[in-house]
Amino acid sequence: MSKVLIVGATSAIAQGTARRFAADGDALFLVGRDAARLAEVAADLEARGASRVGSYVMDADNVDAHAGMIEAARNTLDGLDIALIAYGTLPDQAVCQQQVEQASRAWHTNAVSPMALLTRLANVLEAQGSGTLAAISSVAGERGRKTNYVYGSAKAALSTFLEGLRHRLHGSGVHVLTVKPGLVDTPMTASFEKGALWATPERVGEDIYKAIRRHREVCYTPAFWGFVMLAIRGMPRWLFKRTSI
Repeated sequence: MSKVLIVGATSAIAQGTARRFAADGDALFLVGRDAARLAEVAADLEARGASRVGSYVMDADNVDAHAGMIEAARNTLDGLDIALIAYGTLPDQAVCQQQVEQASRAWHTNAVSPMALLTRLANVLEAQGSGTLAAISSVAGERGRKTNYVYGSAKAALSTFLEGLRHRLHGSGVHVLTVKPGLVDTPMTASFEKGALWATPERVGEDIYKAIRRHREVCYTPAFWGFVMLAIRGMPRWLFKRTSI
C-alpha cells in the first residue's frame, strides 16, 4: 500500500490519477482550496477502494502554509511515499500583457509556489531516503509562443527546477517525475475549441499513474506529444516566429 499526497486534488487530472491509486487500495491525502469539493472527491475515492482518505484545506499560493500541510499529511498517512503536485492556473495572455499584477500572480501559482512546495517535500523524502515526487508541468514550457508565453515560461521554469531537483536527488532513493500534458479537456480549458489532439483527464491520469509506478523521469501525455514537441523544438527561430502555432 502506497501513501499518496495530492496537492490540487480537486482538479480533473488529479482526480483521474487518484482514482487509479484508489483502485490499488492506497491511502490518500487530498489538498485543495474548496472543502466541499474535497469532501466529494474523498467520498468518491473511498467508494473506489482507497484504504484511507484524508483531506486538508489550503490555498497553495500561501507558501507559509506548506510546512503545516506536509506535517498533517505525514501524520494522517503514517508516512509519505508519493507526492503529486497537480495545481495551476491558465491565465489570459492578453490580460497578462496589460496587467503586470496578473502576470505575476500567474507566475507565482504556476512556478514559485510549486517550487517552494517541492523544496520542502524533497527535503522530507531525502531525509527518509525514499519516495517519489511528481509535478504537472506542460508542453507549453518547451517553447515560448505568443498565445501563452506567461503560462509557458512559468511551466518552463518548473520543468527546469524539476530537472535540477532530479539531478540533486540522484542516488538518494528519491525519484522525481516531470509530467508534460498536451491539450486536456478540463474545466480550465472549457472555452477552447476541441479537436483530435485533445485528451481526457482520465487518459492523462492513467499515464501519470503508470509513470509514477514505473519510475519514469519525464512523461509526455498522451505520448505522441513527445514527438510533436521534438519537431517544434527543432524548428529554426527564423521559421518559428513566422508560424501561428
